Amino acid sequence: MALIKSISGIRGTIGGKAGEGLTPIDIVKFTTAYSAFIRRRTGKETPKIVVGRDARISGEMVQALVTGTLMGCGLNVLDIGLSTTPTVEMAVTEAATDGGIILTASHNPKEWNALKLLNEKGEFLSAADGALILDMVAEDRHEYATVDRLGTCESEEDFISSHIEAILDLALVDKEAIRKAGFSVVVDCVNSSGAVALPELLEKLGVEQVYEIYCEPNGIFPHNPEPLPEHLEDLSRTVLSKKADVGFVVDPDVDRLAIISENGKVFGEEYTLVAVSDYVLMHTPGNTVSNMSSSMALKDVTEKHGGKYQASAVGEVNVVEMMKKTNAVIGGEGNGGVIYPALHYGRDALVGIALFLSHLARSGKKCSALRASYPNYFISKNKIQLKSETNLDGILEKIIEKYEQENISTIDGVKIIFDSEWVHLRKSNTEPIIRIISESRSENEAKNLSNKFIADIEHLM
Repeated sequence: MALIKSISGIRGTIGGKAGEGLTPIDIVKFTTAYSAFIRRRTGKETPKIVVGRDARISGEMVQALVTGTLMGCGLNVLDIGLSTTPTVEMAVTEAATDGGIILTASHNPKEWNALKLLNEKGEFLSAADGALILDMVAEDRHEYATVDRLGTCESEEDFISSHIEAILDLALVDKEAIRKAGFSVVVDCVNSSGAVALPELLEKLGVEQVYEIYCEPNGIFPHNPEPLPEHLEDLSRTVLSKKADVGFVVDPDVDRLAIISENGKVFGEEYTLVAVSDYVLMHTPGNTVSNMSSSMALKDVTEKHGGKYQASAVGEVNVVEMMKKTNAVIGGEGNGGVIYPALHYGRDALVGIALFLSHLARSGKKCSALRASYPNYFISKNKIQLKSETNLDGILEKIIEKYEQENISTIDGVKIIFDSEWVHLRKSNTEPIIRIISESRSENEAKNLSNKFIADIEHLM
């Protein structure tokens, strides 16, 4: 069993002993602490919280516990049921509530679930706020409401439709161009909440033909739910067999988007953000942001349009903070996470699909030709298991000394930037490992760069 408490929330495998897995007791404790945090933050006697979930098997059980605990703490609940992460984020501001809880373990397998916590802006909590909640969990001194002060719960399940309507109203979403293109699209929703949202979105965008695979929102994932190339074989085969123009796959909570071209080949998760940003920048010149482990291709595209690119520390909250600081018109993460501030500050696969199809329709190109128009980079992702006695900070200091003549960033671990490649070394917040991520112009060069630094670290260890 696994239980991971972090500044972004709590996640773990369902069941087992309290404190070792994600059990009812752990869920109640964390929800209680969040309730106390919201009451302190707002100064309200009865704050209101949005709660939504993805379709995983444990979702109803976890939602019942979270909702009951919020009510037991004297908070009111707006239950929006089966939903997506970006929909819950938007519901917080649309319903003018004081926060939100998303019940999803994102790309993790079915035995996992999690509580992701939002503030009154529908955005993930800052590191300081997350740390405060962890302190409250550790103190465990909370009191619950008396019978006359219990919170209430109301249900409303049309927020996905509201989310879609807001996307359709965006100036850069070209419904007429999409309709005229007569697209044939295959979608893989891994049997989660994307199955509720994607078909409706595509129909309202005017897509001519939609083929659905794994679109039963029952939480039984048909393959590993992380949208990586090795998990998309069924989608690729279906795109080819149906002679479709494009295939889309989302993760269980619909904040990551991966694309399959008409030739059955992966578009590349890094290039979801690159393509969407290219389209946005064509029409609204400005700046962009992604995290430090994302592709240089976004920097190239941004500079082509006369904008400035910035890299933030890894983590959506850090990307959003940097986007606000630099007035970025588009940003996100290289894992297929598109953040479009004209809609809201959160990764959103639905707006990613709408903007991508608009770009594809206006370009008049096939999906593979659109991908070929962007600079080619290759990323290699590796990790090293750390021993308990490993002095990682000391190792990273020696790495910095060795490469002091290069362009080095220490915003998040150590990133060393060479002329046309980079390597990023960062300690995991949840596992005793160090991640080594590198990028270069060829797959072999990226692997060789990673191997070079793996050898350096192992020698220093």
